Amino acid sequence: MNKFWVHTALFTVALLYGGNYSIAKFAMPEYISPFGFIAIRIIVSTILFWIIHHFSSKEKIVSKADYIRLFFSGLFGVAINQLMFFKGLSLTTPINASIIMTLSPVVVVVGAYIAGNEKLSIWKIMGLLIGATGAYLLITKDGVSFSNQNFVGNLFIFVNACSYATYLIVVKKLMLKYQSFTVVKWVFLFGGIIAIPFGIVDLMNVNWLSLPTVAWTSILYVIIGVTFLAYLLNTWGLKFVNASVVGIYIYLQPAIATGIAILLKSDTFEINYLFYAFLIMISVFLVSKK
Repeated sequence: MNKFWVHTALFTVALLYGGNYSIAKFAMPEYISPFGFIAIRIIVSTILFWIIHHFSSKEKIVSKADYIRLFFSGLFGVAINQLMFFKGLSLTTPINASIIMTLSPVVVVVGAYIAGNEKLSIWKIMGLLIGATGAYLLITKDGVSFSNQNFVGNLFIFVNACSYATYLIVVKKLMLKYQSFTVVKWVFLFGGIIAIPFGIVDLMNVNWLSLPTVAWTSILYVIIGVTFLAYLLNTWGLKFVNASVVGIYIYLQPAIATGIAILLKSDTFEINYLFYAFLIMISVFLVSKK
């Protein structure tokens, strides 16, 4: 396979995720609540993943322990992750959210250390301290108050990053044992069982016939682009390059998110963003250093 097409696919994923921070806000909270958005996203995505798996594989889960691990993967990877992300995104700015999300690799190292799967070297400790400093400065840059919308939104995004990192640790053994579509269809099913009740009432109250084009575009972009297409492209890319190469593309997201946010006038750039992003990028580099 020509590596040009592989990297084109991976860049497309980064572009889709980068655009998500601004485009998702076109529909919420004015036309659909964050939790209602999550409900429709999970329902449609779960159906799509189960249909594809039905026609592409007959693989089945073989043990009760794996079902338990799938349940917790759904809890952290879909339910808490997405509920916190969309609620946080509705309160904070696209640029804030995109920078905070790059902390996920740092949180993975902390979780792996707590689980006994990772040792902390001096480089990793330095990286954690630098990352914690960058995260603190960014989250509290507008003040520390629960009446401050940006502060609360930043906290939700940080909880989302921690939840996603926990998911990566929990789901790893399943990904080594089963095909990716087998895992993800169950992860979305279990996650949906937990998350959908939080948004089903809001979803039922949406006046679908009166939604403007911009709201429909936002909803379809998140469901088809960010959830379904991005996952397919990432999975396809992993067949041809190392997982670490795929992971590198997460570092492009703040830059892409910033560019799109400014282009769409959904956020404004502040020079201190560069400092916060620099601290977090240095942190990710140090904790990933072999």
